[in-house]
Amino acid sequence: MTTQTLSSTDAPAPATGGAPTLYEILQRRARLTPDAEAYVDGDLRVTYAEAEQRAVALAAHLASLGVTPGDRVAILAKNGEFFATGLFAAARLGAIAVAVNWRLPVPELVHVLTDSDPVVILHDDDFTANVDGFVDATGRAIPRLVHTASGQGGYAEAIAGHTGEVTPPADVALDAPALIMYTSGTTGRSKGAVITHANLFWSTDGMTVTMPWEASHRFLLVAPMFHIGGLAPLIADVFRGSATVFMRDFDPVAVWQTIKAERITTMMTVPLMAQAMLHVARNADVDASSLINITCGASPVPPELVDAFAELGVVLQVVYGSTEFSGQMTLAGPHIGPDYVRGQGRAVFHSDLRIVDPVTGADLPPGEAGEVWMRGPQRFAGYWNNPVATAGAITADGWYRSGDLGHVDETGVLVLVDRLKDLIISGGENVYPAEVEAVLRQHPAVQDVAVVGTPDSTWGEIAVAYVVATSPEGESADEIVAFARERLAGFKVPKQVTFIGQLPVNSVGKVLKGQLRDAAVAH
Repeated sequence: MTTQTLSSTDAPAPATGGAPTLYEILQRRARLTPDAEAYVDGDLRVTYAEAEQRAVALAAHLASLGVTPGDRVAILAKNGEFFATGLFAAARLGAIAVAVNWRLPVPELVHVLTDSDPVVILHDDDFTANVDGFVDATGRAIPRLVHTASGQGGYAEAIAGHTGEVTPPADVALDAPALIMYTSGTTGRSKGAVITHANLFWSTDGMTVTMPWEASHRFLLVAPMFHIGGLAPLIADVFRGSATVFMRDFDPVAVWQTIKAERITTMMTVPLMAQAMLHVARNADVDASSLINITCGASPVPPELVDAFAELGVVLQVVYGSTEFSGQMTLAGPHIGPDYVRGQGRAVFHSDLRIVDPVTGADLPPGEAGEVWMRGPQRFAGYWNNPVATAGAITADGWYRSGDLGHVDETGVLVLVDRLKDLIISGGENVYPAEVEAVLRQHPAVQDVAVVGTPDSTWGEIAVAYVVATSPEGESADEIVAFARERLAGFKVPKQVTFIGQLPVNSVGKVLKGQLRDAAVAH
C-alpha cells in the first residue's frame, strides 16, 4: 500500500510532547471509566468499555482486509457509532481515516476518493449509490464495509466476528497522520487537510481547558462529523469521559425533543441551526433547563442571536475555528467578560495569534486589520498531495495563514472583519463585505444578504448586494441602497442590489461567494 511523506514545506513540525495517539485516548478512557456511557445512537447505548471493544473488533476486520499503517480508510457515513468506531479502529492500526462529506455529488466524491486513494470504504447503506457512482466513473472496485440502519449486514458481522484482544495496536508516531479532512471548497477543488495524532490531542486538550467540559456533560452531536466542528467534539467527549448523543440529521423540533429526553448539556451548531432552534423555541414549549451552553460558529454569529438564547437561559458561545487548526482557534464566552459578543474571543490554550500585514508580513498594532495568523501544536501538517497549497498556508516558522481579516483589541480579543479574498477595493478604499452585510441585515425587508465585489472600469471594483427578501413584496433596490447610504460611507454602499430566492451555501452553511461573484460578472 502506498503512503505519502509530507515534505512539502520547510515549516518545522509542531512539538508533540508526550501526547497519546487518537486510539490511546479511547483506550485510556475505557480503562478509567469503563462503565460510563460513551455513545447513544438511537436505541444503541454503548459504554466506554464496549466502545473500545468495538474499535478493537473493527480494527481486526480491517487488518484482515489488508489495511496497514499509513493506508487510508474512507468513512462515508452520517453521525453515529459506526463513524466513531471506524475512526478509532483506523487509528488503532496506524491507518488514516478520511472523513468524506456525504453531501458531495458523485463528481466531487470522485475527486476526494481519487485524491486520498483509500484501500477500503466504510459507508452507510444510504450511500451505496454514491459509491457505485464512484466505481462506475473510475473503474476502481475498492473493498467496502456497509453499515445498515437495521443493524444487519457487513458492519454488524465484522463487529461480531472478532472478539478478544486481537491485532495489537500499531506503533504509531505522534506526528503521523490520523485524519484527512477535505476543506469545504468554497472556491476551487477541496483540499485534504492532514491532521496528525498530536494535532488532535493538543486541539482536544486546548478546547476542553478553554471552555467548560466535564464528564457529567451530555453532548448532542448534530453538526456533521465530516466537518471538524462535528468531529472535534467527539474526541473531546472521549477525552473527558462525556456522553455523545448522535443525531444523523438536523431537525430543530427533534433537537429540542432530544435535549429534553437525554438531558443534553451542550452541542455544536452553525448560525442557521441555532436560528432554526430559536424559531421553534419561540413557537412551541421547549425544555432548555439541562442546557449549559451551545457553541456556534462556521459563519458570523449575530449578537442578537446570542441575546435571544440568553433569554432562554442558555449561553451561546462563539467559536472561530478551522480544519487546518484541528478545530477551535478562538472562543468567545462568558469567561472573557459580559460583553463577549463583540468579537470572536481569545486564542484557545496551546495557541498564539498574530495580526499581520498580508503583503509585508509585518505585525500590526491593536485595532488595525490584517490577516489572522495562528501557531500551535494543533496546526495541521499540510495538504495531502498538494505541496504548493501547503507552502501557501504555512509559513517557514510554522504559522498558519488563515486567509481571514481581523484585528485584536487591547485585551487580546479577536474581531473578525472578513475573508481576505472577499475584500473589495473600490476607488482605492477597502470595503469589508461583512460590515456592509451587517448594516443591510438591519433593514426589515432583508432576511439575508451577501455582498461581493465585481470589476468596474471606473472604481476598479464595486460592491454588489445579493438580498433574500423577507417577503415577495419587499422593498425596492433603490430603497435598500438609500438605507445603506444613511449608515455607511459612500464608497461602501452597494452600487447594485439583486434579489435572490436563497443564497448558495456549502454543506456547513458558508455562503459560496465565488458563485455570486461569477453571477455578478455575468450580469
